[in-house]
Amino acid sequence: MITKVTPAKFSVQEYHQIIETGILAYRKVELINGIIIEMAPEGTEHSYYGQSLADIFRLSLSGQVLVRENKPITLSNNTEPEPDIALVQLPSTRYLSHHPYPEDIYLLIEISKSTLAFDSSVKRKNYAKEEIKDYWIVDIINKQLKIYRSPSQGDYQEITTLKANSILSPLAFPNTIITIQEIFAS
Repeated sequence: MITKVTPAKFSVQEYHQIIETGILAYRKVELINGIIIEMAPEGTEHSYYGQSLADIFRLSLSGQVLVRENKPITLSNNTEPEPDIALVQLPSTRYLSHHPYPEDIYLLIEISKSTLAFDSSVKRKNYAKEEIKDYWIVDIINKQLKIYRSPSQGDYQEITTLKANSILSPLAFPNTIITIQEIFAS
C-alpha cells in the first residue's frame, strides 16, 4: 500500500507566528509556495558579489530607493522569499508594519551559484506571477547576468543573458548604467 505524502503548507500569517516563537531564530529559511525551505548558507563569492552590487546601487540611486539585502518581501498569501537584493520604494518607514509588497518593488536580484536552478525556475515563476517587472540573476558560475522582464501569464516573456562588456540599466532607472564588468570585478 502506497500512501501519498502531503507537506504541511503555511500562510504568511502562520509563518510569521512561527517566526515570533523563535523556533526558526538560527535558521536561514524562506516561505515558498506555503513550504518553509531551508536555504544554503552564503559562500564567499556570493557575499562579495551581493555586497558589491548593493553598494553600486546605494551610490548611484541614493535618495531614490531603499536597497534591501537578504530581507523578506511578501508576495502572496503563501510566499515570502528573501531575495539577495531588492530595490524598493522609499520611505523606509513604510516597512515598519509589513515587508515590501510587489507594488513596492522596482527590482529583485538573486546572486546564484548553488541555488541557480531554484532561482531560475521556482523563484522566477513566483516573481513573474506577482508581476515583478524586473528580475535579475547574477550567475556566479558562468559570470553572466540573466535579466527577466515583461511578466505575463505566470512567467517572463523577455529573457536576456549578458556577459563581458555588456551594459544595462534597471527598468525603473534607465539613467543608471551598470556594466557586467562592475558586477564581476574582483
